Amino acid sequence: MSAPVPYFGDGTVTLYLGDCREVLPALGVTPDCIVADPPYGETSLAWDRWPDGWLDIAATVTRSLWCFGSLRMYLEHAGEFQAAWKLSQDIIWEKQNGSGFATDRFKRVHEQVTHWYRGSWGTIHHDVPREAGAPRSATIYRSRAGGDHLGQINPARVQRDSSRMALSIVRARNLQGRAIAPTQKPTGLLEPMIAYACPPGGLVVDPFAGSGSTLMAARMTGRRAIGIELHEPQAEEAARWLCQGDLFGGAGA
Repeated sequence: MSAPVPYFGDGTVTLYLGDCREVLPALGVTPDCIVADPPYGETSLAWDRWPDGWLDIAATVTRSLWCFGSLRMYLEHAGEFQAAWKLSQDIIWEKQNGSGFATDRFKRVHEQVTHWYRGSWGTIHHDVPREAGAPRSATIYRSRAGGDHLGQINPARVQRDSSRMALSIVRARNLQGRAIAPTQKPTGLLEPMIAYACPPGGLVVDPFAGSGSTLMAARMTGRRAIGIELHEPQAEEAARWLCQGDLFGGAGA
């Protein structure tokens, strides 16, 4: 297969049109991580069809993967995930409004995002983002310290910044009414995920690019990105957005 021709590119982010299962192997790239929002296969909508084999292909090019999904989706495809990947962690995206169609259950206002890896965890890039914490956490009292007697009282104060590790529940408004793709994710949600799994200047790949949010978030955080989108009308919208900048202002929180 000849090298794919970019549908859009600006030197930092590149968008390709086609099936990720064909395009990704042909690119010959080794991304630091993949950020994927595949069709969950939970509805009768024409575009909502699980793409068989994509997880195996992803495993041939990277060792770090973020994947959006629902518990139903993960259970249905558990064997495919476990065949090539090991689970690192999961985070919960809490939205202000749900997207489910069921009226006989609790209203679902969250989605799961899981991080998977291959190989030794110690060789996988992971840098936990930090966020603002309570002001009182800026000063701690070291009441016990090392010395001739490890239990001696030491009233010295230690100054530190008031930040804390980012939490596993991320509250970010979805783009209902403003989205250019049916399942568009806000860049404010994607940025900490990218910062965690990809070093500055590194490469992120989104095999289901949709609106181009991953590409936009990567560019905003100083990373390079490649997106692959199967449907040309959606790729056209994504390219238009990427040309104009973040119309949603990093919308999330």
